[in-house]
Amino acid sequence: MATKTATSKALSLHLGLNLVGAAAYEGWEGPLAACEFDANDMAAIARNKGMKPTVLLTKKATRTALLSAMRSAAKALKAGDFFFLSYSGHGGQVPDANRDERDGKDETWCLYDGQLIDDELYFELSRFASGVRILVLSDSCHSGSVTRERTPPPPPPGQRAKLMPEAVGRRVYDAHKAMYDKLQTEVAKAAQAAKAATQALVDPDAALAQVAVTGPALQATTLVGAFRPAVLLISGCQDNQISMDGENNGAFTEKLLKVWNHGKFTGNYIGFHARIRAALPASQSPNLFTLGPAAAFVQQAPFAV
Repeated sequence: MATKTATSKALSLHLGLNLVGAAAYEGWEGPLAACEFDANDMAAIARNKGMKPTVLLTKKATRTALLSAMRSAAKALKAGDFFFLSYSGHGGQVPDANRDERDGKDETWCLYDGQLIDDELYFELSRFASGVRILVLSDSCHSGSVTRERTPPPPPPGQRAKLMPEAVGRRVYDAHKAMYDKLQTEVAKAAQAAKAATQALVDPDAALAQVAVTGPALQATTLVGAFRPAVLLISGCQDNQISMDGENNGAFTEKLLKVWNHGKFTGNYIGFHARIRAALPASQSPNLFTLGPAAAFVQQAPFAV
């Protein structure tokens, strides 16, 4: 069960990329305007709530920096502790090499020097200790659903879609196929080894909590088994929608900050997500799903350490 204690430790990690490295994306830089603002605003909330934040902006938001920070946090935190991870930037896709996606594509975060595949993210989250509470906020396009429009409508003035174009994604994958296929193969092997090693230690109640999951949660638990930490993920849009970038914040982050209202929001994560969703247009409806024994976690006040 996800619980908090009087001596809970809290760490946070915030990534905001206003562009990506052309060398890793076949000449594409994908300029955005507000992602660094998003990361700094999330870090400000974390700092105000007593967390120790790490902020990685644009060129510093690399694969190595993200993975190193997550692994360091996983080693440092124990039951009752809190980890807050936020990402603002482009979402992308690579073909699914280990066949765990129904649509044949894995979703990615576009980091400066290469994409982080969703399988990698789920595996790193699964490595945290039992009882750690993890909040992930992703202000990006994140899905390869076949129902998404192939050519999104023109964005409103001052906004940009936070989605790596499909043609760019194909070029990037074709140029770096060996790397991305190897990453998927290696993380699948590591996840299977970890699952086999810990299977006998999993709380039966936690295992039962995974039975009814669907979508990304099903993909994650298929990959790594029952999650030991309690994980809550809120993303900027549904599978078939586009997250928008603005001048001062991404659309999702802007509404989140307005609902949060400098800490005046009262309620739990479920109500928080509902209020943010209601504040956004129907074309962008934030998604929420959980991994692991998160029933108590979602009833807590947002960002509470």
